Amino acid sequence: MRGLRYSVGMLILGIDPGLHLTGYGLVTLSRGRPNLQEAGVLRMKTKGDLAVRLVELDKAVAELIAETKPDRVAVEQLFAHYKHPRTAILMGHARGVILLAAARTGVAVTSLPSTAVKRAITGNGHAGKAQMQRTIASICKLKTVPEPPDVADAIAIAWTLGMQLVKESFR
Repeated sequence: MRGLRYSVGMLILGIDPGLHLTGYGLVTLSRGRPNLQEAGVLRMKTKGDLAVRLVELDKAVAELIAETKPDRVAVEQLFAHYKHPRTAILMGHARGVILLAAARTGVAVTSLPSTAVKRAITGNGHAGKAQMQRTIASICKLKTVPEPPDVADAIAIAWTLGMQLVKESFR
């Protein structure tokens, strides 16, 4: 058996990028599985100059990383749909700022495709928002589904990386 790739208590910060709402979920690895520690949403202005909004996102993410002190950051990969190219471009800006904020701190960053996250959490790589919310609520033993859906997505991203690290440690 190879050495463990994670240590007990390792913190993983999952981030679901957005310019208005950026979801985050913090899980810790212990006893061979992820456990939810904290989750929420970073809210930015919906209007105004894009550059100013990106600075606001950078500051919020940098503060989140400084407060939570994660060992790893997991971010959803950019998904571009041909029907919504503008959305993909704007998400690319947000994702770039998040990657930069994490890299500035020296924290290792992992990108995960949304279909892989959905498959790991629900068994369906094309699961809808409501299914993701219900499944995350069940897995994390929450009394209500995480709101907004960006929070459930961020928890799922962190949870998926946690499970990958646990599986790798037993290879």
